[in-house]
Amino acid sequence: MSSEVAVTGLDGSALKGQTGWRRIVHAFGYSRAGLLAAFRGEAAFRQLLLLNAVLLPLAFYLDVGKVERALLISVCVLALIVELLNSAIEATVDRISLELHPLSKQAKDLGSAAQLVTMSLIALVWAVILL
Repeated sequence: MSSEVAVTGLDGSALKGQTGWRRIVHAFGYSRAGLLAAFRGEAAFRQLLLLNAVLLPLAFYLDVGKVERALLISVCVLALIVELLNSAIEATVDRISLELHPLSKQAKDLGSAAQLVTMSLIALVWAVILL
């Protein structure tokens, strides 16, 4: 007999455990733990933080309009978001199995491609606004 419990007829909220403000407080803690895990375990995330440490102050220094400034900042933050999602995909794939499998490779490659597109977007937006 499996140790897993079959759950039927639930929308999933019964498994969450917390509601209201307690849920928000717990969610903040989980998010904090995720950010710390990314910082400690993902070199790419730390590199993006360093890039943001350069680009974000520059976005405020440049003589551009509010919309342009918002775009410069948004694409930089987007790269952090995509890296967090890419790291989550990689961790999930590795949790399932470290065995080489074409679908595992595809999932990891797609996450990496998403980050490449995001980095290209940063270059494009910054170039359009500055040039």
